[in-house]
Amino acid sequence: MASDEHVTAVRAFNRFYTGVVGALAAETMYTPYSLTEARVLWELAHATSEGRQSEAVELRRLLGLDAGYLSRIMSRFESEGLATRERSAADGRRQVVTLTDAGRSVFAELDKRSDEQVRGMLAGLTDEDAGRLVSAMTVVRRSLTEGDRAGAALVIRPPRTGDLGWVVFRHGALYAAEYGWGPRFEALVARIVADYADGHQPAREAAWIAEIDGERAGCVFCVRKDDETAQLRLLLVEPSARGHGVGGRLVAECLNFAREAGYKRITLWTRHVLTDARRIYERAGFTLDGEEPDEEEGRPLVNQVWSMDLA
Repeated sequence: MASDEHVTAVRAFNRFYTGVVGALAAETMYTPYSLTEARVLWELAHATSEGRQSEAVELRRLLGLDAGYLSRIMSRFESEGLATRERSAADGRRQVVTLTDAGRSVFAELDKRSDEQVRGMLAGLTDEDAGRLVSAMTVVRRSLTEGDRAGAALVIRPPRTGDLGWVVFRHGALYAAEYGWGPRFEALVARIVADYADGHQPAREAAWIAEIDGERAGCVFCVRKDDETAQLRLLLVEPSARGHGVGGRLVAECLNFAREAGYKRITLWTRHVLTDARRIYERAGFTLDGEEPDEEEGRPLVNQVWSMDLA
């Protein structure tokens, strides 16, 4: 259940964003079309670009319009030569709406103006700030859209500039928040990453970043332990990406690389409290080799070593 603080924060954001939407909508004062009419043109134009038909009933559903209001909009579009309506060949009870060449031309001009207005709004931001804004918008949309994460595009890629620093930062921040681990653990991660960056052998060592819709969602490393043994290190999956197979995909990528690199065995180090990670390792075929007690920030822990044969 949402806390009072969360409700207050969301309402404050709504008030702010309503003002932003109002500023964007004000652009329609300089065109003969209302914001709703522009949205109808947008839906019709994108249906055409995707090679599909637009039905009046679907437009009503997508835009939340009543039948009478949409009919008045369509009557105006028809009178101005922007769109046509005809009965569906598949179902005579339905109307198919199609933009004319004139309608597509009007939409193109409105679309261009909208792009220019948003570009002006973002002009004062650095590329980094604009990237953070877009990422935050993606999080808002995804968090409030049921099932959106399940259909999101997952990409597993090599690290790019800035990714190694992100690996250290997210390990430190995430494990501090979830388990209370402190600077000693973050320093361990930093040493692993630094060793990888300083002298990894591309033929025998690699790392991967998982992205969902362009947003970092996880990571894993495969490093050399000895000539015959690889080591899986630094598996991490962001909380927002858990439960969607990201960890399994990362581990599979690591195992495939280790086999192709000629390793006969792969091992990993983890801790008993990381139950989600252990399930991923077990499903991949790892078995527990041994345990020993440890502590982190005064909290007792059990370190574990897992391994599997690759031959």
